[in-house]
Amino acid sequence: MLDLTSDVADLTAALVDIRSESGDEKALADAVENALSPLPHLTVTRDGDAVVARTDLGRARRIVIAGHLDTVPIVDNVPSHVDGDRLYGCGTTDMKSGVAVQLKLAALVPEPVHDVTYVFYDNEEVDASRNGLLRLSRNDPASLRGDFAILMEPTDGVIEGGCQGTMRVDVKTTGKRAHSARSWMGENAIHKAGEILDVLRAYTPRQPEVEGLTFREGLNAVSVEGGVAGNVIPDECVVRVNYRYAPDLSPADAEAHLREVFADFEVTVTDSAAPARPGLDDPSAAAFVTAVGEGEARAKFGWTDVSRFSELGVPAVNYGPGDPMLAHTRDEYAKISQIREAEERMVGWLTGRR
Repeated sequence: MLDLTSDVADLTAALVDIRSESGDEKALADAVENALSPLPHLTVTRDGDAVVARTDLGRARRIVIAGHLDTVPIVDNVPSHVDGDRLYGCGTTDMKSGVAVQLKLAALVPEPVHDVTYVFYDNEEVDASRNGLLRLSRNDPASLRGDFAILMEPTDGVIEGGCQGTMRVDVKTTGKRAHSARSWMGENAIHKAGEILDVLRAYTPRQPEVEGLTFREGLNAVSVEGGVAGNVIPDECVVRVNYRYAPDLSPADAEAHLREVFADFEVTVTDSAAPARPGLDDPSAAAFVTAVGEGEARAKFGWTDVSRFSELGVPAVNYGPGDPMLAHTRDEYAKISQIREAEERMVGWLTGRR
């Protein structure tokens, strides 16, 4: 049972200790639903392993505060443990500390200055097609409507605007199969893949400025597959490439660019998620940056679900405790002082004290 009256760091630890690898979030979703349902100021609904809790106070504006429940696979880093100011464990940074802040806000601020929708969702760390926020946007789009949204993604306590797009493609070489004892009779597709790697080594990623924020792109091979048997010259090899691109490009632009870069090869798009522009000129976003971010914001280099909200016409930013550089690592941790600071700032903003 989650204790929403406990210190936010203790609540984070409790969340970490409930395993919730992608596709196995039910126990944590049950715990979140059971903790929020008794609160009289919230209406709580469930869609699969996504939980939505909302206030309905008739405020002029509605804010959506969202965070994902799932983590990457555990690697001997559960249960959590504390060492000084560091809380260690799978998901401490990405993003159970942010979820803990969400839960504390839901419990501590029964009469916020804006109506609030709290969204806790599943399957963010896997293919976009399985994403719980995407499922909610299709099954119940009204549940995600608002004037402004905050993704409690780890940002090291700094507001991050927009997000980069991500696209994965298979770049394929073909050859001719032969017995390895008579290799001159064949054409080795794996050897030809070296040409793809040459293209990647020579590639210079862009660092464009979009709405005042500087983004940094990346184009990288993430896996290579090829080979038939230990005595066969392979006739096919696939280099899987991930393109992280700035929000001045659309998915169509990104695909066209990749096809141009790999013009001499067969290219197949296997996964794609659109970017989101920063949108910090929106009045709600600007006010949030002033109140919570003390006027500072930077670009989000990764992809986050601000993209989903952007597609729904809802301006959104990323803000949460935890250093994103530690996300998905074996020694992942979040600073307890930073988790408490995020709670303090968000409570101050929702109550009008900041």
